[in-house]
Amino acid sequence: MTYLITGAAGFIGYHLSRRLLEQGKSVVGVDCLSEYYDVNLKNARLNELKGDPGFTFCKLDLVDREGVEQLFTVNKFDYVVHLAAQPGVRYSLSNPHAYVDCNIVGFLNILEGCRYNDIKHLVFASSSSVYGANTKMPFSVHHNVDHPVSLYAATKKANELMAHTYSSLYKVPCTGLRFFTVYGPYGRPDMAPFLFTRAILEGKPIDVFNYGKMKRDFTYIDDIVEGVTRLIEKVPEPNPSWNGDEPDSATSYAPYKLYNIGNNNPVELIKFIEVLEDCLGRKAEKNLLPLQPGDVPGTYADVDELTNDIGFKPSVQIEEGIKKFVEWYWEYY
Repeated sequence: MTYLITGAAGFIGYHLSRRLLEQGKSVVGVDCLSEYYDVNLKNARLNELKGDPGFTFCKLDLVDREGVEQLFTVNKFDYVVHLAAQPGVRYSLSNPHAYVDCNIVGFLNILEGCRYNDIKHLVFASSSSVYGANTKMPFSVHHNVDHPVSLYAATKKANELMAHTYSSLYKVPCTGLRFFTVYGPYGRPDMAPFLFTRAILEGKPIDVFNYGKMKRDFTYIDDIVEGVTRLIEKVPEPNPSWNGDEPDSATSYAPYKLYNIGNNNPVELIKFIEVLEDCLGRKAEKNLLPLQPGDVPGTYADVDELTNDIGFKPSVQIEEGIKKFVEWYWEYY
């Protein structure tokens, strides 16, 4: 079995690729190595993977339609896990075109590759951001998500709709995964754990939005990877009880399914900072600020579908997860 992992030099893509390689799988990793954040960190992740004989790397921008077509034709993939994306809510306010190019056009090229090459299963990354203005918690995959508050979230919602279209028209089995605030070793430098750690160690103030009252369902990377690896081989089937009069957004008459992967335990940002301070042995100078445009005040994942279908529920608490992140940060830097 050969697996295509897009965004293999990214945070989740790196960890997932490593897990699959440890299981003896053949992995083709694709990444364009964009400069959105430190390319040296991306190359460091790739160097960890390149030592495994089961790993092949291809530098490719998924916007390159002919390049993606050739990628699929040459490699004959069995499974595709699409993680490549332009991430970040706040960056989408100032650089909207990057999101349309990467998250919409790039995903369309992946869908076309799956359509014409008999892919057994396409698993793709969505985001908790799709819940947007929703306030009923915990967020369920069965809830309506038609009110995004950032372009990033809108592109992820669009990915879900595009995948369903290909599942319906061409019977491409598709599973969308709504990730909730992923953190851990080799994490993204634009995310709070990384930004806070660096600033605290350098004696600089940290920006704490929504005055620290923002709640996030912080999910440790190992829990994310465990959920994804279990779901890759759980190919979705049509839901025989799906009814167009009362449509369920999480399932379909087509081979399509959505899942949340989150810790199911939201934590206030100020609590997260306190645990980080304990692990670093230093106090943070906090710059308390209001909620930023595009941000949501809280996220909280309902993971019942995940537990029911694969018998797994994320369990790593922030005390353990932050400790592991800080240990990695000290070693790496």
